[in-house]
Amino acid sequence: MMQPFKPYSLNLKGRLVTIDRPWVMGIVNITPDSFYCGSRAMDEQTLVDRVRQLLADGADVLDVGACSTRPGSESVSEQGEMERLQWALGIIRREAPDVIISVDTFRAEVARRCVEEWGADIINDISGGMLDQDMFATVARLQVPYVLMHMRGTPETMSTLTDYENVAADVLEWLARRIDELRQLGVADVIADPGFGFAKTMEQNYEMLAHLYAFHALEAPLLVGVSRKRMIYTPLHCDAENALNGTTVINTIALLHGAHILRVHDVKAAAEAVALTTLLRENSTNNR
Repeated sequence: MMQPFKPYSLNLKGRLVTIDRPWVMGIVNITPDSFYCGSRAMDEQTLVDRVRQLLADGADVLDVGACSTRPGSESVSEQGEMERLQWALGIIRREAPDVIISVDTFRAEVARRCVEEWGADIINDISGGMLDQDMFATVARLQVPYVLMHMRGTPETMSTLTDYENVAADVLEWLARRIDELRQLGVADVIADPGFGFAKTMEQNYEMLAHLYAFHALEAPLLVGVSRKRMIYTPLHCDAENALNGTTVINTIALLHGAHILRVHDVKAAAEAVALTTLLRENSTNNR
């Protein structure tokens, strides 16, 4: 059954925006080793072309990452991450002064500099504050929206940490506790991400997807990031390069469950899924 879509507002450094329809977050990787090469941009022209294409295809947010978090990846140094982000955010702000920029980092000092000095609007933390104990306090001081994602361990170790009693219930409880901590610190805008592919087996990912509607109990916008992941290409017997169709199927299921933000490599396909599911929702409501 299609879930209703609940709007949420976000305060972007004094600019109030409303998620009144599902947003598409386009991935920009300033890394040489991200698992999908189509998202990488390591020189200025490639980055400019990537940004222009994502915006032309309908991206609402650009999510910029400079430290690969694919399973088994090795972390880049904090200084290296900052140098990449300073370079990239300067170019993106020049090309698209008004675009909403999210920065994908688990480091508090990187988050601070990206917001205070380089124009970022949102912090997207794959570790949910677990890899840097200063992250929650930093986000509270910055007063920017924070994407809280569930993960266990680190990208190097997470594939061994998949022992859950009930994956959907356990992840939901963890997110609820962390959101409560953030709100007590004064963080008003928290976006919840169940963390598909992070410390979950393929079967657990699908169990969580089947119960995605339950995550609306968090009273927070729901972000889903499944784009071209192993949970899609393994059962389809293909690879990340050939997982766009499967990604669109899973994104559509997420939208039917009321997802607020889709984090994707391929914005055009996701924007089309948003347009059609929105049309379906509107007509379903009108015909009741």
